[in-house]
Amino acid sequence: MTTPWGEFALTRFPEDPRDRLRAWDASDEYVLRYLERERVPLSGTVVVLGDRWGALVTALAEHRPTQITDSHLAQEATRANLARHGVEPGAVRLLTTQDPPPDRVDVLVVRVPKSLALLEDQLLRLAPAVHAGTVVVGTGMVKEIHTSTLQLFERILGPTRTSLAEKKARLIFCTPDPALERPASPWPYVYTLPDGIGPASGGTVVNHAGVFCADRLDIGTRFFLGQLPSSRGDGRRVVDLGCGNGVVGTAVALADPEAEVLFVDESFQAVASAEATYKANGVPGHAEFRVGDGLAGVPSGSVDLVLNNPPFHSHQATTDATARRMFTGARRALRPGGELWVIGNRHLGYHVTLRRIFGNSRLVASDPKFVVLKAVKR
Repeated sequence: MTTPWGEFALTRFPEDPRDRLRAWDASDEYVLRYLERERVPLSGTVVVLGDRWGALVTALAEHRPTQITDSHLAQEATRANLARHGVEPGAVRLLTTQDPPPDRVDVLVVRVPKSLALLEDQLLRLAPAVHAGTVVVGTGMVKEIHTSTLQLFERILGPTRTSLAEKKARLIFCTPDPALERPASPWPYVYTLPDGIGPASGGTVVNHAGVFCADRLDIGTRFFLGQLPSSRGDGRRVVDLGCGNGVVGTAVALADPEAEVLFVDESFQAVASAEATYKANGVPGHAEFRVGDGLAGVPSGSVDLVLNNPPFHSHQATTDATARRMFTGARRALRPGGELWVIGNRHLGYHVTLRRIFGNSRLVASDPKFVVLKAVKR
């Protein structure tokens, strides 16, 4: 990536030489050019929200910025990219979307996220630290910035306008208005599950901003809840992999209080949601909540059951790379005879991938849109 601060070799995380997706895009380059061209003073507190893979804070490292991200993978990529360029540890402060933000923000750079809810939540959290002299500039690809995006900046921070597009990227300029009466944050959002979905029927869901289907039970999870393997009561170890708001793992724990359930997601917002959902339902069993890269760190052969609804997008790119890594990690973590249960859209063809990794795949249930598949570690 070529910037006014030099050229930077950047990678995503986990690093894969076969991955053709870059760790930056034209919107990262555009905002960095703007900061230099307009001589934006960077001597104060610089905060970068939503940096995808650390491209922005790596380029700005000499100004000791603070990065705020919801993504564990983005945070790990940032660490690797900073180390690759000899940035001293601590030069960039790494925060999650669940951490208290800085008390004062002099320059706020926002890489517009896919989730408008996450943007709303984070702007509301940062607003008290923004002052009249704060430079606020957002950046994203044209297809990521909508009228609703601009309205959100204007409603929470102040008057907002956009730049001309360059290489299909656009900037957002916002002038903070300290006198603006900001709305109360609606997050986290709490709702009640419907009846007829098994042990979780009538339960409570707590969703932090940015977690999939914040205000209702999505149809895929609803179908999955009706197909979960029966409880055993023998203290089995179960993983809700890519747990989101934790409804699936909570349903397992409600059905089988002797089960040890591990909730795992790469999203800090998701794991916070899963823990809140679990606690809201008063589950008597034992659970662990972990933000991480899939099942990395889980001992091999230590798990009896993995339940998974894998994502098939990485930001704007459609890819099955995440699903493949989740399936491979599950096979390693499972004991012999352990099972991976997967739900996915019919057209994704996960049965082929599972047969390649496990040597077997069985259809458990299907409807016109979804399939539930089971693979057993031999």
